[in-house]
Amino acid sequence: MKEKIKMTHREKRENVAGFLFCLPCILGFLFFAAIPMIISFIMSFSDYSIVKESHFVGVDNYVRLFAGQDPYFYKSLTVTVIYVVLSVPTSIIFAFLIASLLNKSVKGKGLFRTLFYLPSIIPIVAMGAIWMWIFNPDVGLANTLLKAVGLPPNKWLSSESTVLPTLVFVNLWTTGSTMVIFLAGMQDVPRQLIEAVEIDGGGVMAKLFHVIVPIMTPTIFYNVVMGFINGFQIFTQSYVMTQGGPNNASLFYVYYLYRESFQFMRMGNSCAIAWILFVIIMILTAILFKFQNRWVYYGGE
Repeated sequence: MKEKIKMTHREKRENVAGFLFCLPCILGFLFFAAIPMIISFIMSFSDYSIVKESHFVGVDNYVRLFAGQDPYFYKSLTVTVIYVVLSVPTSIIFAFLIASLLNKSVKGKGLFRTLFYLPSIIPIVAMGAIWMWIFNPDVGLANTLLKAVGLPPNKWLSSESTVLPTLVFVNLWTTGSTMVIFLAGMQDVPRQLIEAVEIDGGGVMAKLFHVIVPIMTPTIFYNVVMGFINGFQIFTQSYVMTQGGPNNASLFYVYYLYRESFQFMRMGNSCAIAWILFVIIMILTAILFKFQNRWVYYGGE
């Protein structure tokens, strides 16, 4: 039989101290994440509303959503998927290109890095107000520039066909954090590999696709995963700039959840909507991790 290892008094005190240091984080997770998630899951099986008494309804909320009885459910999901498909690749490519430029040895590169990162820390509400003025169809800067070069003005946020591409363009303004992560990854690329390509006569594209991108695939994978997760949770841009319009063309999923919760007071239904989003993000993340071995290369492999 194995002998039990007895802990000394000092080891017990260290364990207790370690637990006490971890306790704020544990309590924060329990009270602000775990318990609210459990409560919302229970509420998703009820018709809970702030203004009336709630009753248990089973899976009726889920059935009503998937059966299309609420037309805004599939509409918001479609709009969000289109936005994610457009915004994630464009933001990844844009941030990667900016990081590549800022990785060069140029004078004042610290200033340029600060300037490109600065927009990402501006509050989204303030940023939305600025872009609303820029894309104003009557007095906005964007249409003023188009008229100056002889091009017809655009409706931007006021048209169903252009509101999503416009919001995707606005999203590029907030890619500073992604750019910084790419920049950190690029600085870890071994210089001797770049020099080996140069000695063999390789140009910029050879260095990019045969050295930099393969080594950067873990960083790219991380940014792709975070881009998809954040993309499905987009809310503030729609809330501030379009209110889901025009004609629900920018009715993002989380904004639809917000309307169900705080405008129509259907809390039970909104909890079901939130859990469906949770499952969608979990499935998508699992798929991304499942296929990462086909294109992500780690240093120890």
